[in-house]
Parts: sequence; structure tokens; C-alpha cells
Amino acid sequence: MSYKYFKYWTGKRDRRRRYVFVCRPGTVLVAVIFLLLVGGLVMRASLMPVNVKNAADITVAVPQNASTSQIAALLAEKGVIRSAGAFRLYARVQGLDGAMKPGTYQLSTAMPVSGIIEVLLKGPPDWIKITIPEGYTVAQIAGLLQKQGIAGRDVFMQALDRSWQLAFLQEVPVSQWGLEGYLYPDTYFLGSQTGAGEIAEMMLKRFSQVIEEHDYIRQVEARGLTLHEAVTIASMVEREVRVDSERPRIAGVIFNRLELGMPLQIDATVQYALGETKEKLLTKDLQVDSPYNTYRVNGLPPGPIANPGWPSMLAVIQPESHNYLYYVAKPDGSHAFSSSLAAHNANIRKYQ
Repeated sequence: MSYKYFKYWTGKRDRRRRYVFVCRPGTVLVAVIFLLLVGGLVMRASLMPVNVKNAADITVAVPQNASTSQIAALLAEKGVIRSAGAFRLYARVQGLDGAMKPGTYQLSTAMPVSGIIEVLLKGPPDWIKITIPEGYTVAQIAGLLQKQGIAGRDVFMQALDRSWQLAFLQEVPVSQWGLEGYLYPDTYFLGSQTGAGEIAEMMLKRFSQVIEEHDYIRQVEARGLTLHEAVTIASMVEREVRVDSERPRIAGVIFNRLELGMPLQIDATVQYALGETKEKLLTKDLQVDSPYNTYRVNGLPPGPIANPGWPSMLAVIQPESHNYLYYVAKPDGSHAFSSSLAAHNANIRKYQ
């Protein structure tokens, strides 16, 4: 780098010199190349194994739904990688954000970052994937776990009956199934030795994560609801809807009927009371003596009738504004909505 100076006059008695630094293009290019080389060497060193000579095996448990940043921080904390930042950058450049699987791993300080990521992409050796569908009841979840050979139905049900130290559950009254509505439906990755209690805890923590991410409790309270009431409404929406776009509309019907003091008359609540899903409810079914029978009891049932997913939970805080009070199922799974009983009866004759 060199400089030139320029003289200028500001009067006869005051002469000053101003120095202007001029960067030559070649010099800038050399500097940039130098910085890139240094950066590349630093990055390369950060991706190398932590300790090959005195390698140590380290057990790392990657939690459910962990982000790349969280995984990087965990690995750095365990001493498996040199730099969490280099790990994140490498994963991002390789397009691997969100692709690493949760589970318990045996990693080594002799492994480079590329090798560690390769292991995390494959998943743990005893990795089991299970998807809990939206709208499943606790009983259905227990049955699915048994069918998949993961946990016995009765063992899972018994595992739910304990004191759970999760903030959102402290204000939740116990329903007949204890945790109905709060076992979040999602895809979970389990180990062959994962116990029934651990599975339940995963689902509860996932529910907690979802409501925290969306500030859900504040939003339901803004609508004058408790979390339990909101999840109860969401569970009814979940069980009644077959077409996703109708969730906010059906939520709107439920709110309209509640505001007018009308019985909700939700078929899904009767099916829950009966303990079975029937294609068509009979007149005698509607007379079942249960606080969950919304044909006989005004207001909300005591608790959720299923475990709703986020779209149904969202419909509760963002219901459609309309004057519909009734709906009837069409053969294609969608519903015909109406504002009067006469129009509703006409829809019943037309579609059923």
C-alpha cells in the first residue's frame, strides 16, 4: 500500500498538507486471497477430529426436534467437535439442515465433522420411527404402540398415571384418560429400549414446545378461554373435520352455539362416550348417559376427546366469523353448513 500527498493553500500564511491513501487493485486482491486462505485453513482445522491419538468414545443423546444449532451446541459441549459454528456452517453448505435424526449415539473424538454428520443422518442403530396421527385418542395411541411392538397397551396406559412436572399441566384438570388431548400427534424416533413413560414424556414435551413456539396460552386467554377449554374445542374440531379448510368454519359453529347457549350436538363426543367410532349414530346412542354426550349436556365436555394437531388448535384461536349453527356431512367428507334448522333439515334430506 502506498500514498501520495497533495498540497493546497488556504491563504498566504497557512499552508497545510493533506495525505490521501490510495489502494492499488492488485494489493486488495492479494489481501482478499490471503483472508480466504486463512479462513479456509481455520475452517478446515475446525472440521478435523478433536483428538485422534487419545480417542475417547462419548455417548450423545440428540433430543427430539433438535435444530442443527442445538445439535452443534450439544456436540461442542460434549467435546465431540471443535467448533459449533463450523459444524453449523458445514451442515448448511451441504444442505443438511433438519436432516439429522434424534436418538442416542456412540461418537468418538477421533471422528471428523463429516463422519459425525454421516452417522447422524443414518440415525441410531436401534432407531424406530413411529407416526401418531392427528385426532388419535390415548387409547388408540396405546393400541398403535402395541401393534408396532413398541410398548404394551396396558403398560403405556399405566405409565400415564403419574405426576408430570410440566408447567402447562399444572392448570389442567384430569379427564377420564388423564392426558387426553396433550399427547401431541407427530413423528417420533425411538430406541428399542425406550420405555412407555419416556414415550409419553416425548409427546408431552412436544406439546409444550408447540404451545410455547406459538405463544398459545396467551392467545387462548385473549379469547376468554383456558388452555384446557381450547384443547377440548380443538379435539372436537379434529374429530369432526375431514377437509382441512373447514377447521376454522367448524370452530366458528362451536363458538356460535356456545354463545347462544345451544347444546353443541357433536357426534364425535357421543362416540367418545360410547368408546367406539360408529359410521352412523342411532337414536339410542344419543341418549347415552355421559358428561361427554353434548346432545344431553350443554357447554363443553369435561375435557378433550382426542389429541389434536396444530391446524385444529390454530382454528380455535382463529375461527371463521359467520352465522352458521349447523352442519351435515356430505358423501365426499366435506360439510354443508346452514344458519337455520329448516335449512339444516333440508341438507340432511339432501345428503343423508
